[in-house]
Amino acid sequence: MLQYKADIRTVAYLLVTTALFFVQWNLNELNPILYVWSLFMAVSIAVIAHNHNHLPIWKSDAMNKLTDYWLTLFYGFPAFGWIPTHNKNHHKFNNREGDYTLTYRFSEKNNLWTILSYPSISSYFQQTPIRDFLKKTWEKDKGKFAFYMLQYVALAAFIVGGLVIDWKKAVLFILIPHQVALFSILVFNYLQHVHADETSPVNHSRNFVSPILNALLFNNGYHTVHHDNAQLHWSLTPEAHAKIADKIDPYLNVRSFWGYLFQTYILGAFSEKFKSTSMRLERLSRKAAMQPTTLAPTRQESVPA
Repeated sequence: MLQYKADIRTVAYLLVTTALFFVQWNLNELNPILYVWSLFMAVSIAVIAHNHNHLPIWKSDAMNKLTDYWLTLFYGFPAFGWIPTHNKNHHKFNNREGDYTLTYRFSEKNNLWTILSYPSISSYFQQTPIRDFLKKTWEKDKGKFAFYMLQYVALAAFIVGGLVIDWKKAVLFILIPHQVALFSILVFNYLQHVHADETSPVNHSRNFVSPILNALLFNNGYHTVHHDNAQLHWSLTPEAHAKIADKIDPYLNVRSFWGYLFQTYILGAFSEKFKSTSMRLERLSRKAAMQPTTLAPTRQESVPA
């Protein structure tokens, strides 16, 4: 029933996430190990939601729709939301003007403030394409519109039901994991594009080539090939990346995810040596230098005879 056997791991992650929720809910006290594990699983659910959006897990349409609901409950936002914000927008513009997830909307800098504020800013602007998408869907396909709206209903029922039963557990095991999932996936998007060259055919994205990170999170670090072919299954991205890795600027092939964070956002706050370098600004600077200089006319030249 799976389109790719590798998605046995995807289903296993979904089952583990669900099991952790029920186990923790029924414990009399918070288990720190299980809780940290569940927060990691929340991050993985965000990645799975992204992958399933591009290439559905199942051959069966009914199973894919059920998985949409399943993901909605643990991701913290209706699964259809990826369509207008990601598929139809981000992959079309890829951090160029018109992309609602621009990394340089208000600042060309890449520091602790910009990365922490980006998820909220990006989330705000992504509401516009979602609203427009729902409006068009209502006009063209009432059945799909109902399917999308039922995802909101299911999510609301899950949250409200949890709050009614035990609001403290709902905050710990529903709301906080939701925010971790939503925040982390937006941070990933930021890191994969900030200070890259959005106009370059190969340098438009940053890749995190850490074997551990990619093993845990479905090869989410290989971002260039994902933009080259959004339908490429996650299990095939390492091989695809290897074919073009030597064409990508080494600056954008990062070996350590945590090392990059520490260097850029901690050390970079104290030393210019460790600050992020913007390939986008370098391109704009070269372009400006190539423009012919136009001398302003003198006062005498500007006054008609």
